[in-house]
Amino acid sequence: MSYMLAVGASNMDIAGHSSQAVVLGDSNPGHIALAPGGVARNVAENLARLGNCTRLVSAVGDDTPGRSLLDATAAAGVDLRACWVLPSEATSSYLSLHGPDGDMAMAVNDMRIVARITPERLAPLAADIAAAQALLLDCNLTDAALAWLCTHSGGTPIFVDTVSTHKCQRIAPWLQHVHLLKPNRLEAQALTGLPLDSLADAPAVAAWLHRKGVRQVVLSFGAQGVFWSDADGSQGLQSAPHVAVVNATGAGDALMAGLMHAHAQGQTLSEAAGFGSVCAALTLGVQGANHPQLSLALVQQWLRST
Repeated sequence: MSYMLAVGASNMDIAGHSSQAVVLGDSNPGHIALAPGGVARNVAENLARLGNCTRLVSAVGDDTPGRSLLDATAAAGVDLRACWVLPSEATSSYLSLHGPDGDMAMAVNDMRIVARITPERLAPLAADIAAAQALLLDCNLTDAALAWLCTHSGGTPIFVDTVSTHKCQRIAPWLQHVHLLKPNRLEAQALTGLPLDSLADAPAVAAWLHRKGVRQVVLSFGAQGVFWSDADGSQGLQSAPHVAVVNATGAGDALMAGLMHAHAQGQTLSEAAGFGSVCAALTLGVQGANHPQLSLALVQQWLRST
C-alpha cells in the first residue's frame, strides 16, 4: 500500500490567546489551551484526515504529554510504528502568545528531544523511506538527520517545511534534493539572502531556489496568499480564501499537507496551491493547530462553493 512519511517534531502546543492587544512584559487577560502540535506531526495528521495512508517518524518522552500526543495522533489515523518513546527525555513543547486577531505575537519552543532523531536511529527505516510516496521533512531536524534523509531518500519526492528563519538554514546544503520547499516570506529571505518585501520580489527568490535545484517553490504571504513556482517555468499567485482567523498556528502545516495530497493525486502545482490554501483556511478557523473535521469532502465542498 502506498503511504506518505513525515519525519520531524511532535509537540504539545500551549497557546495563550489575549483578549486585548498583547502587552509584552505584563500579564495579559485571555485564555490558555493545550493541543497536539509539531510540524511533522501536524502534517501527518492532516494527511491522514485527507484520506492518505500516513506514517510518522518522531520522538516523544515517556511522560503525560508524550502519551497524549501519541493517543491523539493515532486517533486521527496516523501509523506510529516508527515513533520512539524515550524515557530519559521530555516531550517537546511549544508555547505561543496570540493577540485578539489570532496572529502570533511571540513563541518559545523546547524541542531538545528532536536531536535524538539521529542517523543511527533512522538507518533501520531506510527501506520504508525509499518506498514512500512522498517524504515530509521539517527543519526542526538536526543537520545530521537532514543530511542522512536527503541522501537516503531513494528518489522519493522530498517536501520541506523550513520552520523558522534560524532553522531554515539547515536545508541549505541539500536544496538539490528538494522537490517542494514551503517557506514563509521571512524564512525565504533568510535562506536566499534576497529581499522579499512584496509579491513583486517573489519571482527572483523562486528563481534563486530553482537554480539551487528545488523543483517547486511555494512562498507563503499570509493573508495575501501563496506564490507558487515550478522549475518548468509556470508560476502564479493563489489568493488566500477569506476566513475569520481564530488561531494562526498550524495553517502552514495544513497547507503543506494539502500540497502533498494534491501531488499524490497527480495535480499540477497550481491546482495543489488552491487545494492547500483551502486546507490552511479551514485550519485558521479553529482553535487548535489541526482542524478536527478536516476531510477531502470538506475541502472539495469549499472549492466548489468558490
